[in-house]
Amino acid sequence: MAVKKFVPVIAKFEKDGKIIPMKILWEDGREFDIDFIFDIRHRSSLKVGGQGTRYLCRIKNKDVYVYYEKPK
Repeated sequence: MAVKKFVPVIAKFEKDGKIIPMKILWEDGREFDIDFIFDIRHRSSLKVGGQGTRYLCRIKNKDVYVYYEKPK
């Protein structure tokens, strides 16, 4: 079963209010740059629950989903 993990993210805030994640800060001190964002849309997480903005990102040649749930 997948586990939801909240981690710090460095993001860019655009004038129109769009939030663009740039880097993920893992709890063990590692940092992962987000190389590319393929898709941004409002979605629910079917595996672990919750609702917010889902980003389909490429990090270190792997495609991953990153979610933003207000206020987390």
